[in-house]
Amino acid sequence: MEIPESMKKELSAWNNGKGIDLASWVGCSGNFSLAVGYMAIFWPDLVEFEGYIFHKGFSEESLRGFESRKGASRKSTEWVMNHIHLDGLQHGRCEDLSKDKLTLLGNGLREIYEAKLKWQFPDRPCVVEFYIPEDEERLGDYQLSFWQLKHEEGHA
Repeated sequence: MEIPESMKKELSAWNNGKGIDLASWVGCSGNFSLAVGYMAIFWPDLVEFEGYIFHKGFSEESLRGFESRKGASRKSTEWVMNHIHLDGLQHGRCEDLSKDKLTLLGNGLREIYEAKLKWQFPDRPCVVEFYIPEDEERLGDYQLSFWQLKHEEGHA
């Protein structure tokens, strides 16, 4: 994995300037509680409900609200119910938020979700989207979501 530019200086300072790789850095800096918490994001519990696929524990009230919006489709409903803002993975005052980290994380999560959905729902092909805003400095707008291909207009 390519180390984000915004992390290279920090990692190179370890070991009296000899540096440290990402896996070793996690072993020195992380904790098991965070590792367990990240599992909810990196390998989420997903469920089928009324022909949709959602994160386990979704709000049926929210679902009904999104379904009832003018112009809503099954695709748009599934997308909004499943989307996550990547900046929300950490606390709001997290000082090391950067577009290179969000891009690396978003692309990795897209691959993970593609694998998870294909494995758990092999008969329900899905599209996983990692959305990067046109203005890449709008860090709060980097999002990941998914929907089933069958919900796309014109798809049988």
